Amino acid sequence: MTSAQVNTEKKASEASEEGYERGLGSRQVQMIAIGGAIGVGLFLGAGANIAKAGPSLILMYALAGAIVFFIMRALGELLLYRPVSGSFAEYSREFLGPFFGYFTGWTYWLMWVVTGMAELTAAAIYVNYWFPSVPQWVTALVFLVILFGVNLISVKLFGELEFWFSMVKVTALIGMIVIGLGVLTFGFSSAGDTAAVSNLWEFDGFFPKGIGSSLMTLQGVMFAYLAVELVGVTAGESENPEKTLPKAINTLPWRIALFYVGALTVILCVVKWTEFAPGVSPFVEAFAKIGIPAGAGIVNFVVLTAALSSCNSGMYSTGRMLRNLADSGEAPAAFKKLSSTKTPAFGITISVLFMGIGVVLNYVVPEKAFAYVTSVATAAGIWTWLMILISHVLYRRAVVAGRLPASSFPAPGGAAFSWVAIVFLLFVTGLIAYDADSRICLYVMAGWAAALAIGWVILKGRNPEVTSRREPELEKIG
Repeated sequence: MTSAQVNTEKKASEASEEGYERGLGSRQVQMIAIGGAIGVGLFLGAGANIAKAGPSLILMYALAGAIVFFIMRALGELLLYRPVSGSFAEYSREFLGPFFGYFTGWTYWLMWVVTGMAELTAAAIYVNYWFPSVPQWVTALVFLVILFGVNLISVKLFGELEFWFSMVKVTALIGMIVIGLGVLTFGFSSAGDTAAVSNLWEFDGFFPKGIGSSLMTLQGVMFAYLAVELVGVTAGESENPEKTLPKAINTLPWRIALFYVGALTVILCVVKWTEFAPGVSPFVEAFAKIGIPAGAGIVNFVVLTAALSSCNSGMYSTGRMLRNLADSGEAPAAFKKLSSTKTPAFGITISVLFMGIGVVLNYVVPEKAFAYVTSVATAAGIWTWLMILISHVLYRRAVVAGRLPASSFPAPGGAAFSWVAIVFLLFVTGLIAYDADSRICLYVMAGWAAALAIGWVILKGRNPEVTSRREPELEKIG
């Protein structure tokens, strides 16, 4: 054996040792996908949006859900062309250039760190419902440490915890829908006399505040859908991505139809929209009207689960994104190393430290700051989705030109629906700019962009090779 062959085998062995463990089974990927479509944005955020839009919020969720499906089919086509952990940054890097990969990776990291800050604080508030004497920061710190430990141990444990978090959310929502349908059909409970499908239009119509007010809820609705793209981050650790990813993505429409559109429709039929208020979960309110014993406590537990699930997902994805950036020379090399359990432990640790700072900040700042944090997460999420869509459009052009192989999971309509989704996301960005309360997130994003641009200039000066285009390494899957 020649020395060249020995070196080649050694490099292959090192690459294998440094690779992620494909420890996420079909059951876990499916439930991560389902859990990503059910979050605090639905359980809590829907209350404020119902007050703004009335029953027409159902239509806004359906419209946004269709756009999210277009985004996920575009991502699905890219994932089956080349499945990699940290997928959005990789595709941005390949199709738009190194700077966009760098910017997207760091922005997705920011989205999850900021979301983690918000979710930990929310979880502490929910626990106060049962244990008001326990200081909020103590609860937040306990949850932070537990989830941190889970993410360090192994990807299998992360997947298992996320599976059960999602199972709680799914079971609770299905239970709420079944109970609501029972009230509508059989008229039992204290809400039975007033529950009727006509509640959707009897109180000032389906658009009680006007179409303009309904459209303004789209920014909050899009926040509720953040994290559906997490399936893309799991690609590098799925046991059989060619089988599990298409299945997870193709089941998205029925999940949106059932858990968002279906649940809201049933709730707004059981309880008229005028009885919901901002800051109160419509599900808690509905259970209170129906008069189910301990209903509010049950829903509080479900919302707590949703918050912990989101924070758990945030720790998982931030570590993977930092490793992807380090692999590309766009973050310190220390983020590249995997622990003995095949997890990017250093990246997760740094991300958790930043989330910990958020716990302190959210404890001392006013309630409005919490809304600002979520709006920053939405803006970062919209950027990520735009990068997925634009990368997909450019990939389709390359396939048509014969420069790249076709994916085994092509998006219906080619790039047409990606263009529709791009226009929609730009429209939502315009709505954010129009709204004085949410506009601050665009200023934050402008400052973030400036900081990343400065970092890029420094990076280019130190290592010009990092900022040049490289040919992607195609990975065999299946």
